Amino acid sequence: MSPDPPSPSVPSPPSLRRRDLLAGLAGGGLLATSGCIRQLRSLANRDTPEQISLSIKTVPADADPRSTRIARQLSSNLNAVGIETSIVPMTEEELLRDTLLNQSFDIYVMRHPATDGDTFLYSLLHSRFDAEPGWQNPFGYANLGVDDLLDTQRRQAGTARVKTLHETQSAVARDQPFTPVAIPNEIRATQGDRFAGWSAADMHSTLGYLRLRTTVDVADPTTPTNQTTNETATTQETTQPPLRMTLKDSRATRNLNPIAVEFRGDGDITDLLYDPLARRIDGDLVPWLASSWEWMASSETGPTAELTLRDDLQWHDGTSITAADVSFTYRFLNDTSVGELESPVPAPRFRDRSSLVADAVETGDRTVRIEFEAVSRDVATAAFTLPLLPKHIWETKTGQATIAGLDTGGGVTEALIWSNEQPIGSGPLRFESSEAGASLTLVPFTEHFLSQGEFEGPLAPYQGGFEPSELEFTVVPSDGAALALLEEDEVDATASPLGADVIADIGSSDALRLHVSKPSAFYHVGFNVRESPLSNPRFRRAVAQLLDKQYIVSEVFGGYAEPIASPLAPYPEVAPSLVWTDTDPELPFPGEDGTLDVELAKESFREAGFRYNESGELLRR
Repeated sequence: MSPDPPSPSVPSPPSLRRRDLLAGLAGGGLLATSGCIRQLRSLANRDTPEQISLSIKTVPADADPRSTRIARQLSSNLNAVGIETSIVPMTEEELLRDTLLNQSFDIYVMRHPATDGDTFLYSLLHSRFDAEPGWQNPFGYANLGVDDLLDTQRRQAGTARVKTLHETQSAVARDQPFTPVAIPNEIRATQGDRFAGWSAADMHSTLGYLRLRTTVDVADPTTPTNQTTNETATTQETTQPPLRMTLKDSRATRNLNPIAVEFRGDGDITDLLYDPLARRIDGDLVPWLASSWEWMASSETGPTAELTLRDDLQWHDGTSITAADVSFTYRFLNDTSVGELESPVPAPRFRDRSSLVADAVETGDRTVRIEFEAVSRDVATAAFTLPLLPKHIWETKTGQATIAGLDTGGGVTEALIWSNEQPIGSGPLRFESSEAGASLTLVPFTEHFLSQGEFEGPLAPYQGGFEPSELEFTVVPSDGAALALLEEDEVDATASPLGADVIADIGSSDALRLHVSKPSAFYHVGFNVRESPLSNPRFRRAVAQLLDKQYIVSEVFGGYAEPIASPLAPYPEVAPSLVWTDTDPELPFPGEDGTLDVELAKESFREAGFRYNESGELLRR
């Protein structure tokens, strides 16, 4: 039986007094000097001030209707307060390229992937990453006070670190370089009884796939059957059935480069192909390709760890994995040119973790010493979860390259633009075949360490590796198409999350089962604070306040989401002052049930120092 979906219960926000609202906006003055202003607009030669005009970039409705609807609500409210606004839809690949690589946008709406843990906050907000591509401070945000807090928390552990993270979140909430909107529940569906062990918590993930166990065998069509006149006797061998999944994002059928930021969303497929030294299992860091690690005496510069690899590890092409691959990976992720270009070219993906490492040196064939920056051991261990890359493959991709539409300030390497269509990794699955835009097939890597021994403790549930005969991803254009394939027994489950509008269809089907999980990825609105008027934190706060997050959760997500005021909302380290109650604790919406109080909202912009003309247009200063 499919579980009944929860009934959305969305309380109406309390009425807001004008002075309460303006008092909330005034808090932005504490950090009014934040933002990196790279262009000053001169008004001296203008006869009349111009109306403020902004564009909002997001993906089309057929790719992610939730992002589109958030953008529409914001655009409608911006137009209502006198700001000329346009929505610019583009493919996810184009959106990521424009916002994360070219940094060409006013405002964007999309989902932040959020890593397993709070370390992503450092690279997302620290000004040292302002000029770097990727999820490293795409906003151009610069606040020395926040930088100090971010640096401090990396050196701390325990309650001291949590306290600093609280201060950091509060400071960023006042500045609003971006506005967290909601953490959606992920909705998926399965059918049939071929597999046991589905977990809603991590269904489409490496550990989720490895936990699956087949419940039936299927005949091997290559083995003949023996038949007699009176009975049918079979000597036909059996094999495990394939696991068949639907996928709405076709990028993985064309590009399997684990460090290509514009082609990677959550990265779950490349995580199946590339293993780390350690994985988080049930909240604990567990040795994976590493058999163990030991911490050496701390130095003034930072901690040092000595790691030992498991015996007889192999890449998918049969080459042995050695400590040289480990040391190469860490050097390479921090500079994909490995010193060949004048300036380092870090890999945009994984920068939050690769930046923790100062150096990595092999001390034996299976041992490597990793020296960290000035961080605590608790923070440093996040670097153990980076995917290992084979040196003999990637060392040929360190040269300078160019690509149309990509502007990285003159420094881009082949590694960052390589499609890697036939990847060589060390993960529990290896690449078998793909058809661009249509399908991708992975098969078990029989030489994987999980298939070679017996394990106790946290690794015991994954012993034997991936059990089905193969993992097939079929690209579908819509949720409806995915459900149709499920109903027809053409696939076993949906890898990509479904929209809340199909829950009733799943619930009414005897063949389908509903799975709802709550990940850490969050929808947000990003601001380019390099440009006026978005360089003004008071203006950003006034814009952010136009988002009725509670209404968005109800109407856009069908109640299957949680409104948030901090990107760390799903973590224990969330600031108590930013925990959601009945309304946004930092920037309450000036209105009720999605209906904007236009005059109250306009007064917020006036308090920010802007003025209106007789036509009601908000003018540039």
